[in-house]
Amino acid sequence: MNESTNKKLEIQDNIKEKSRKVLVYFLLSLWAIIVLFPFYWMILTSVKSYGSYNSEYVPKFFTLSPTIQNYATAFTAVPLAKYFINTFIFTVVTTLLMMVVVVLSAFAFARLDFKGKDIVFSLFLSLMMIPNELVIITNYVTITNLDLRNTFMGLILPSVTSVFYIYLLKENFEQIPEELYKAAKVDGTSDFRYLMRVMLPISKPTIVTITILKVIECWNSYVWPRLITDDQNYFLVSNGIQEIRENGFGRENVPAMMAAVVVISVPLVALFLIFRHKIMEGVARGGTKG
Repeated sequence: MNESTNKKLEIQDNIKEKSRKVLVYFLLSLWAIIVLFPFYWMILTSVKSYGSYNSEYVPKFFTLSPTIQNYATAFTAVPLAKYFINTFIFTVVTTLLMMVVVVLSAFAFARLDFKGKDIVFSLFLSLMMIPNELVIITNYVTITNLDLRNTFMGLILPSVTSVFYIYLLKENFEQIPEELYKAAKVDGTSDFRYLMRVMLPISKPTIVTITILKVIECWNSYVWPRLITDDQNYFLVSNGIQEIRENGFGRENVPAMMAAVVVISVPLVALFLIFRHKIMEGVARGGTKG
């Protein structure tokens, strides 16, 4: 009797577990559809002809006559290739400079002892409470007074530091046993050599994460470049979208606009898909102490 009861309970448990998994996978699939649908709609619209798109009184979720003409239009109506080059220069230089600032700052707060370090770091973190709008206004006035509008220097300088990234890397550095640092000092190793040979290799996942997140941030930058540049020679891809809409092929050519958006989005999507595991690992390590 007990054996029969146990089998029934086991069957019930299996049914509950399978039902739970079915429900979880259903909800995850539903959420995936909701999240991915805008991307599908963007790509679908980009391969529809201008006439086909405008003739659809009811939007269609597929097309039988896809075209790549919209992509050619996106590159010929405005200098989209030049916007790509500008964005690449801005992204690479800004990311490199920021990594130097972030790594050195995080190392100083994590390992060096100096008077008032905790107070300075607390004040540093308090900067995260300041609204971005106030920082933009201050940066705009400063860059304008330095006569750096419509220059790469004016685009880059306000973006070469990040309180959040310094905090994230500092927390990761502090997970490295301090005994390693003391042993290195006993051996006569300089702070810079210890940083390069010990701390950076151990913290590689977090370094990669910060780098990728900064690249994404730079690539998607819109407000500051739009504010500080009005010369087309310094437009980034995000500003190029607005330029395309206003002075390119017009607001009514939605398929061509979507084609431009697809082209701009592909590098970031590919970057995230390639390094997604590193991003998750770096964030997890940076947010876990002990």
